[in-house]
Amino acid sequence: MTDSIIGHDRFITLNGLRAHYVEWGDPRSPAIVMLHGLRSYARTFEPLATRLMNRYRVLALDARGRGDSDWDPNGEYYTPAYVADLEQFADQLGLDRFVILGHSMGGATAYVHAARHPGQITAAVIEDIGPGSSLSGAGAERIKREVARTPPAFPSLDAARAYWRTIRPSITAEALESRIRHTLRPGACGRWFWKFDLAGIAAARLDADPARQVDLWPSVEALRCPTLVVRGGASDFLPAATAAEMSTRNPRVRTVEIPGAGHYVHDDAPGAFHDHLEEFLISLEAAA
Repeated sequence: MTDSIIGHDRFITLNGLRAHYVEWGDPRSPAIVMLHGLRSYARTFEPLATRLMNRYRVLALDARGRGDSDWDPNGEYYTPAYVADLEQFADQLGLDRFVILGHSMGGATAYVHAARHPGQITAAVIEDIGPGSSLSGAGAERIKREVARTPPAFPSLDAARAYWRTIRPSITAEALESRIRHTLRPGACGRWFWKFDLAGIAAARLDADPARQVDLWPSVEALRCPTLVVRGGASDFLPAATAAEMSTRNPRVRTVEIPGAGHYVHDDAPGAFHDHLEEFLISLEAAA
């Protein structure tokens, strides 16, 4: 692989924190900014980015506290902080117009940012999250349990692999190895520790303060750009009824479902996810 295919590692300061992002493609091409989920990282999108980089400039950001970005000493792992980081990211890189793609937590950021900056976002692609997904329901409760019970370290990489297979039984071999490679770091006595701020992220995710919760319905209703919501057919996080209601409340929102995929649609069904995304992007170009 050449460096251009692997992606270039970049660093930038966002709201006082050193943030890492990965860039693929020609800087002169139309930009797509990709935002990962709660326990994920920028390079989770690597297979997708390498399929898009011939036509787009793909930028994937490690959210604060994850990957190679700084941990937040104040524990501000909430949607307003992620949106504020994205605003600075777009401003510093001079991204006047771009497509935004967000998975789960990144999708919540994408909804809010797109609604707040309608002149900046040409289109939004949201992966398996909608209003209420993070607040209640089987998926929200499952993630809370997982976050609360996440072991702080593993005695070996095989133990870490076994852990991920336990909570994601259908994870592909490629997605599993990517996760092992980018979410763990070696420590003392042969143990492996998380690269992300487990304690801070868990405290924020388990925070029951209603003032910290974000109602996404106003953002969904305020969207002024074409929006594609991709739901995993086997997902417990975004109910099919919620996806349908989003399209009813805002005709700019189109939803598709990928059979057999869970909450991590881009991992579980990478080919189908890319095909739906490419069809959507081509339709935007035709309408331009």
